Amino acid sequence: MCGICGMMAFREVASPVEPSILGRMCGAMIHRGPDGGGIWVSEDRRVGLGHRRLSIIDLSDEAAQPMSNEDGRVMLTYNGEIYNHASIRRELEGRGGHTWSTDHSDSEVILHAYEEWGIECVDRLNGMFAFALWDGRKRELWLVRDRMGIKPLYYVERDGKVAFASEIKALLADPDQERAVNEEALLDYLTFLTTPAPTTLFKGIHKMPAGCFARVTQDHGVQIRRWYEMWDHVTPLHGLTEGEMSSRLLEELSASVQRRQVSDVPVGVFLSGGIDSSTNAALFSKGGDTRVKTFSVGYEGDLPSYRNELQYAELMAKEVGAEHHETLLTLDDLLTFLPRMVELQDEPLGDPVCVPVYYVSKLARDNGVTVCQVGEGADELFWGYGHWKTRLRAQRVVAMMGHQLAQAGSALLALGGAGRGWAREFLRRGGRGEPTFWSGADAFTQASKNRILSRRLTEEFRGRTSWDAVSPIYQRWLKGRWEPDFLNWMTYLDLNLRLPELLLMRIDKMAMGVSLEARVPFLDHQFVEFSMGIPAVIKTARGDSKGLLKKAVRGVIPDVIIDRPKQGFAAPVQDWYSGRLGTESQEVFASFLRETDLFDAARIQAMHDEGVGYRLWHLLNVALWWDRWIKHSPRATGAA
Repeated sequence: MCGICGMMAFREVASPVEPSILGRMCGAMIHRGPDGGGIWVSEDRRVGLGHRRLSIIDLSDEAAQPMSNEDGRVMLTYNGEIYNHASIRRELEGRGGHTWSTDHSDSEVILHAYEEWGIECVDRLNGMFAFALWDGRKRELWLVRDRMGIKPLYYVERDGKVAFASEIKALLADPDQERAVNEEALLDYLTFLTTPAPTTLFKGIHKMPAGCFARVTQDHGVQIRRWYEMWDHVTPLHGLTEGEMSSRLLEELSASVQRRQVSDVPVGVFLSGGIDSSTNAALFSKGGDTRVKTFSVGYEGDLPSYRNELQYAELMAKEVGAEHHETLLTLDDLLTFLPRMVELQDEPLGDPVCVPVYYVSKLARDNGVTVCQVGEGADELFWGYGHWKTRLRAQRVVAMMGHQLAQAGSALLALGGAGRGWAREFLRRGGRGEPTFWSGADAFTQASKNRILSRRLTEEFRGRTSWDAVSPIYQRWLKGRWEPDFLNWMTYLDLNLRLPELLLMRIDKMAMGVSLEARVPFLDHQFVEFSMGIPAVIKTARGDSKGLLKKAVRGVIPDVIIDRPKQGFAAPVQDWYSGRLGTESQEVFASFLRETDLFDAARIQAMHDEGVGYRLWHLLNVALWWDRWIKHSPRATGAA
């Protein structure tokens, strides 16, 4: 787990790569790799790679990066973990022809796998990764992001040169990089609480979509291609009983957790007290020769919007004999953390869970752990969100109405004064032949966005919706799906949008902010492919959210955890807004609204008056981001 960066001048007119710029890029990500760093620049200065190292597997100096193959013609800078690196290495050793410089580095496995199989080697990798590989023989650069998008990779193309990095702030370390708002991406942020790949909220800076890579050559520049599509690997599980599927589920998940135990440093588990994290803790502790460390976070005081789950986390920790650690957060913790949060996010992530994720990551790091297992992905795979039931019903009603009746219903609700509600939004989408579900985030309706945005942007975006970001994913779903059930679409969309661009980014950025690696057993690609082969009727049997997963883990974790009402991992933003957060946010908004023309000032004030703190949080993220990264940019301040 590390931070990577680099540049390639793929046009002769482009300026050569400056080692000093690479050094600044690496320095901007030192939190991702406090254990060391390195820079490599080709003799002709047409390509350069940088690396910051967080040592996890093979802690020796020989495993440092950037790393080369035997003859120095292939160079690698890599962020992530390859869980099956040992078996790939054995296969390569059996084939012969490779000279190894390390004892068991997964980085070196990528280099020799590329030598053996070319870029198709990525199909053999089980893990999370973002890497850049320079092939000096073919004079081409490969930029690769893993199947599920667990690891981030950003890039910018300008003046015949491409620059890339694990974090946007590394790209901004180049003083020639423009800092401007991507206003079209702002429209999508208000829908998804993140900017869908390939866009970011920075104009001209892009993110590599999950399961894609770029080939950069002098003749063709930057060419993006999808290398992974889950439908190509999903086998429909027809003919199995519910019991057989639950047994297979536990078997596949256990294998995934076991794969993620590979490490040369201490590994722990985030434990919220829910089914997902409790299952992680139980499976991780099985067969281990050391006592697992678990980490939980809660909040001080009696908060109406959030009840602490610490008693369930403590119960589960005792069940597996864990060394358990927990911390309670206050409003002061949030206010203290806000500047650091904006620094780590790079671009707005509208999910307030960034706050507890940072503090539970810090708790783990402070207690000697460098790697932690997390539970993201289970809700999306197994119908775990309560509001998904409402969305399923909404889609069925709209589908029964047909396009014309849905259009008429949308118009009637608008005339009747209910034009900004979700009922009208679903009818509006259905009337256009679009699915009602656009993401598990889906923050603001189209009508609400039109009120929040400034008059200039409302006019500029007239007729445009965030369907443009969803449509390509929808087309891939239609082309590859093996069953038409709408739940299948909801899962597929969140696996391709909300998880890689929001939920996994809050984990990556907050955990790496304290130099902690986070591993995601539920998003092992083999486990995802198995889960996507389960018929929706099995996942929704008896109307029980996450019913199949509950059946699979009964006996693995206590019944009291399985049978208690679901409570999502959250932050009490609504409560905090009634205190100092509300007062201080008004001061932030006052400056932002005075100096920009992005949001409607009257509407923001009205939202404050209405006390909708959880919605204001989404907008506060934008204001804080603008103040840190746009207003106070080197160009704006004259800084070097």
